[in-house]
Amino acid sequence: MTKKELKDFLDAKVAQYNRPSFLESDPLQIPHRFLAKEDVEISAFLTATIAWGNRKSIINNASRMMELLQQAPFDFVMNHHPNDLDRLAPFVHRTFNGEDLCYFVKSLQNIYRNHGGLENIFSQYATTTSTQTAISAFKQVFFELPHPLRTTKHISDPARGSAAKRINMFLRWMVRDSATQVDFGLWKKIGPEQLSCPLDVHSGNVARKLKLLKRKQNDAKAVLELNKNLRELDPRDPVKYDFALFGLGVFERF
Repeated sequence: MTKKELKDFLDAKVAQYNRPSFLESDPLQIPHRFLAKEDVEISAFLTATIAWGNRKSIINNASRMMELLQQAPFDFVMNHHPNDLDRLAPFVHRTFNGEDLCYFVKSLQNIYRNHGGLENIFSQYATTTSTQTAISAFKQVFFELPHPLRTTKHISDPARGSAAKRINMFLRWMVRDSATQVDFGLWKKIGPEQLSCPLDVHSGNVARKLKLLKRKQNDAKAVLELNKNLRELDPRDPVKYDFALFGLGVFERF
């Protein structure tokens, strides 16, 4: 199909999936349970961190995380006592366990106390055209405290070749406009034009079928290639096409 036909097709799929009904089976429903900015972004960050595998399991375990944080993630992060972390020990989602969650809580406290919060870190290190360097810088800040070596694998780094799917997804949630009541549009220091599409097996396979992506691996180079092609379709909001690629792959088996 021509570029115009492709754009029209994908725009129609964005309109189909970028609506509140999308949340019924998506982990993004978890941060929608909160109202305060810090509660939303912390619950979103933790949910995105475990967003791999069965989606029902992701939602159930993210809900469990919020229960362990007493349904007040920001308050727990900022005001917990060391003994409070014992309640997190039984948590497990695939390879992410209670030890990892304990460090995440400690690191988030450090980020809000000493670095101005999550938005401030990402916006400080983002370029005018990309958030990929900011993801790498975020990982350095995130692990500046003494930490278990095992936990470092749960924050990806584009500088080391990772597609950083889960963090790119988290950034989409925080940055893209909230008009459709799906993404939040909470962060104003980063624009949607700076975002990268969360690239996984589903979106990658669909992108290749639509000739938006040639590279076979779902890695940082593939993200850059997909970025370029999606920006040609919509330079102001290229990551809206995540809804189309994901929906076509997961719901329509395109």
